[in-house]
Amino acid sequence: HRCAFVASFRDSHICLSPLCLSLCFVCQFLWDKMPQPPTITQQSPKNYIVDPRENIVIRCEAKGKPQPRFSWTRNGTHFDVEKDPKVTMRPGSGTLLIDISGEKAEAYEGVYQCMATNEHGTALSNNMVIRQSRSPLWSKERNEPVLVQEGAPLVLQCRPPAGLPPPVIFWMDNNFQRLRQDERVSQALNGDLYFSNLKVQDTRSDYICYARFPHTQTIQQKQPITVKVLSMDAINETMAAFLNDTDFFGDSPVGERRPSFVVPTGASSSKMVLRGDVLEMECIAEGLPTPSITWRKEGGDLDSSRTSFKNFHKTLRIVSVTEADAGVYRCTASNHLGSVHHVITVTVRAAPYWVKAPKNLVLSPKETGVITCQATGDPKPDITWLINGILIANAPEDPSRKVEGDSLTFTDVQTGSSAVYQCNASNEYGYLLANSFINVLAEPPRILTAPDKVYQVITNTAAFLDCASFGSPVPKITWFKDGQNSALAGDRYEMHENGTLEIRAVLKLNSGRYTCMAMNALGNRENHVYLEVKEPTRILMQPEYKVVQRNRDVVFECKAKHDPTLVTVMTWLKDNEELPEDERLMVGADSLTINDVTEGDEGTYTCIVNTTLDQDSASARLTVLPLLPVYSVQPDPPKDLELTDQRERSVQLTWIPGDDHNSPIRKFIIQYEDALHHPGIWKNLTEVPGTKTTAYLKLSPYVSYTFRVLAVNEVGFSKPSTPSRQYITKPAAPDENPSEVQGAGNEHNNLIISWKPLTGFQSNGPGLQYNVSWRQKDVEKDWTSVTVANVSKFVVSGTPTFVPYELMVRALNDFGSAPEPRVVIGYSGEDLPTAAPDGVQVLVQSSTLAEVRWEPIPLRTVRGRLNGYNVYYWKERSLHGHHTKHHKEQRVLTFSGNRTHGKLPGLEPFSRYALNVRVVNGKGEGPASSRQQFETPEGVPGLPVFLEVIKPTLDSLTLEWGPPSERNGILTGYTLKYQTLNGTELGQLKEISLDSNQTTVTLLNLKYSTRYRFSLSANTAKGEGPAATREAVTIVDEGVNRPLASRPFLPAFGNVSSSVREDGAVVSWEYWGPDKNLYVEYIVENSKEDWKKELVNGSQSYLIKGLKAGMSYRVRVVAKDQSDVTVHSTEELLVTLPAMASRQVDIATQGWFIGLMCAIALLILVLLIVCFIRRNKGGKYPVKEKEDAHADPEIQPMKDDDGTFGEYSDTEDHKPLKGSRTPSNGTVKKDDSDDSLVDYGEGGDVQFNEDGSFIGQYSGRKERDTAEGNESSEAPSPVNAMNSFV
Repeated sequence: HRCAFVASFRDSHICLSPLCLSLCFVCQFLWDKMPQPPTITQQSPKNYIVDPRENIVIRCEAKGKPQPRFSWTRNGTHFDVEKDPKVTMRPGSGTLLIDISGEKAEAYEGVYQCMATNEHGTALSNNMVIRQSRSPLWSKERNEPVLVQEGAPLVLQCRPPAGLPPPVIFWMDNNFQRLRQDERVSQALNGDLYFSNLKVQDTRSDYICYARFPHTQTIQQKQPITVKVLSMDAINETMAAFLNDTDFFGDSPVGERRPSFVVPTGASSSKMVLRGDVLEMECIAEGLPTPSITWRKEGGDLDSSRTSFKNFHKTLRIVSVTEADAGVYRCTASNHLGSVHHVITVTVRAAPYWVKAPKNLVLSPKETGVITCQATGDPKPDITWLINGILIANAPEDPSRKVEGDSLTFTDVQTGSSAVYQCNASNEYGYLLANSFINVLAEPPRILTAPDKVYQVITNTAAFLDCASFGSPVPKITWFKDGQNSALAGDRYEMHENGTLEIRAVLKLNSGRYTCMAMNALGNRENHVYLEVKEPTRILMQPEYKVVQRNRDVVFECKAKHDPTLVTVMTWLKDNEELPEDERLMVGADSLTINDVTEGDEGTYTCIVNTTLDQDSASARLTVLPLLPVYSVQPDPPKDLELTDQRERSVQLTWIPGDDHNSPIRKFIIQYEDALHHPGIWKNLTEVPGTKTTAYLKLSPYVSYTFRVLAVNEVGFSKPSTPSRQYITKPAAPDENPSEVQGAGNEHNNLIISWKPLTGFQSNGPGLQYNVSWRQKDVEKDWTSVTVANVSKFVVSGTPTFVPYELMVRALNDFGSAPEPRVVIGYSGEDLPTAAPDGVQVLVQSSTLAEVRWEPIPLRTVRGRLNGYNVYYWKERSLHGHHTKHHKEQRVLTFSGNRTHGKLPGLEPFSRYALNVRVVNGKGEGPASSRQQFETPEGVPGLPVFLEVIKPTLDSLTLEWGPPSERNGILTGYTLKYQTLNGTELGQLKEISLDSNQTTVTLLNLKYSTRYRFSLSANTAKGEGPAATREAVTIVDEGVNRPLASRPFLPAFGNVSSSVREDGAVVSWEYWGPDKNLYVEYIVENSKEDWKKELVNGSQSYLIKGLKAGMSYRVRVVAKDQSDVTVHSTEELLVTLPAMASRQVDIATQGWFIGLMCAIALLILVLLIVCFIRRNKGGKYPVKEKEDAHADPEIQPMKDDDGTFGEYSDTEDHKPLKGSRTPSNGTVKKDDSDDSLVDYGEGGDVQFNEDGSFIGQYSGRKERDTAEGNESSEAPSPVNAMNSFV
């Protein structure tokens, strides 16, 4: 009552505003601070079914000031919570927590009631009936098979166990699939399954009824029921077995029949339902064919909003039953044989319900109030009053209180009369219990509406000005306007109960300041608010109905007028929904454009213009026509160009579009010609959308304009339109000044001022000139100026060297000058610096790095812009005691800016250097500083020039090396490290220190036939340098002493090239390495075969024969060591042989060649016969004579197991000598000859394996000697002779 505005706000539209909600919160906050009797805020339901597996929670929450205390009754007697260890009460709450672990929930069943008490009264909760959920087991039963004749009706009873609450029934099969139900087969409300008539396909053995208990979430099933539906053809064969030869069916099947009701039975029945509950009535009929069910209410219609039909129209369901639902309902079952009716009389009773529930009453002292408790029901409920939980008849008498039926009247209340009253309305179907308190308060007025609040409304709408207040007694609200003394009154004003002032149909004159005043007996308060009346938003240009062809563009325009102080937002809808996300739809400030319209764009488009106070909307429909299959070309040029609204700097150009030839015009391009400055040249001025035919053009002065327009569609550009008439703009002063103004000198005593001149279009008039002004910055106050024309620079002479100047260049013509130009800073010319840096010092930081420092020169001596310092340095000599033969060129490093130090990298150790420093400006370098010398300390030496292994023996190796070319100091010696190498395993590392003048060392007592790895490094006082490494094997070498495994550190190959000849490819190279085993290797490109190789020792070119024409080969030259390991290789060359120009003739198929071969073969045969005859005569052969002449002791007659021989025996003509071997080519080589191998090779480069065996091959002369001096005891065969001939 004290916050009466809260209730009224909630009943009106303005309670939805944030203001209403905030006021409610403020009032509630103030109310919570006041003394208050208890109020029940939360409680459990009247009928509370609990899960026996979970703890019981009985809720009771209340509020009050001070905080209420809680107590409980159980079954009408006091329930002492503290005496039951299983029961606890939440702190600050009346909610009970009952722990049922180890207990049965049914022990706590009963009727509970909560009481909340503080010093101002006691509030009661409802009676809460606590019951445990029950899901009893199905009673055991044995279901006999059901045999039924086809066409007969059937009822399968479920009879589930009674549970609390009742279970949910459904029928399924063994596979947990619900049985199909329809008009013929359906489940009744009690769970039974009804068949209106049976079919043979209804036969099955798994009709199972399931019961699901909601609270415990358990499911129980009935024993399966077997149903056998028998047809007349099978009945005589099966009936005896099922019925023990008794009770056979008759001879005729169950035929068609009229419907009859199975549920409910009889012609009529009655049903009672409580108001607000759900009414369900069912009618299930049997018959053949299956009957259909219809419903109607006698003397009335069914309320479709609350009525529905279930179970295939067999159940009528009405929710939220009212007294109007009472009456007579008729259900009808019918098929083509007839129909049957059943009448259900429905009676509606009502548990008590509120007509006007009692409300809390807040009074100030001496006030009067009434608490009303109006309830009704059927039958009419009895009203009982209680005070603080005690029957009011048993309470002490209070003269200020009077009970009058359903009302309590209070008069002349006093402070301290606060109490909680309970109203109980009950009849046989239930009860209602309501708590309402009376609170006696005395509070002065408080205004809750924010001060100086501004209300904005639209003209001719209602304005609501709030004045929410709080106080006891209830404050009286009065409104005033603009400081007037008289309160507002009249038809235009309405004062609401909550203090809000409503002004109907406001006008502009209603704007102003309004004052509300709240007054009661304890004081008054006032508050000011402001009202602003705005103009309404109206759409002036509405979108129009459009009919367009597919693929064209369409524009909907929507222009609105609104109050200038409000911001508008335009929104477009399509068919009352948001526009789809499509880049073809472009929303402009006052339009909607749809490009390339499709059939899907058809619909109603709505333009909505919103402000914060109001909105307006308008709609138009778009119809899209199909696209005709026509050919599209470029559009025709626009025509009828017209210039209107001509002004000095603008003009409006309009035109008429040409035919678009079935391709919508996307845009128009407007071009212009300046006949005064650039005659004959057309330039683009602007573009406008294809839906526009007007353009506002911004122009420049002093231009002779001629305009033309081009149209553009999807196909291309139209031809230009006929030019418009000429439009000449008047001359004017320039609008801009030259850009890119700069100042710099090219001599030490001048200043060149340059700029980018204006174009004729920018000049704005005739007589374009430039006023060039300059003055020395911070020295001269007055400007020196000169006016020039047709130039872009001006030279100022006689200036000081490199001083700053302020520069300006202004454009002017015959009609005036351009605006004031901005000032640019420039500098006069530079001159070479006059001073050299002083205090040059060098700090050597390492053997290769030094830092140089100097003092900066005075800026006045730079005479220009300081760019930096150049440091020149060079090496004078090495510190080994001799001068450098060739002086290296000077190197220079530039250090930008005003630096005073820099570092010199890349120096050579143990050397003497010199340097000087020079300052650099834009003109050049200044004089050099005094020369400074410095020396770099020693560094570690470089790599030895070479490392070779020579003179290998069984147990020793000799190493030879060259001193490093870069000693970087004084050599103090060498360090030799070596260790055995067996595959990947390394032996113990040994180290030897050698003298600095030593270049060879022999290592003794090494292991036989063992590979060693050597590393040799040179030393200076600075440390040890990088090491050269070699590997070698201890072997027996009876040949000449030669380097072994020499691997120079410089490139081994050079000048590698290739060329192609008719008989193959020639590869040339230069080789500087010590290894003599050189090979040419080649392979077909992209082939996965092994490389082919040819030995080429001692050569620098080689012809590769046998290559195929038209093929590409990869070729390389390699050097290998004694272990056949490649130590050097050239880069691979790609050699391609050309294809044969013409088909070659196969010589083997020519007749002359075949004849020649036959003659040669015959001649050889004759010679062989002659030789054979002579040998049989015991004569000596020339070979034998040659052997005798040589008298080689190695082939003198020797003893043999079979005797002695001194010359060839007849019996051994076809046997090789002992100790000899016959190669596959038919020649015989003697193993133990004293002939020098040099005679068969090239020079003395004969090669051996590590075990000393010969691995060389004859080449060149070797083949010739073999042919001439074959020392074989075997007669040459015809094949060998042929090979020798060829």
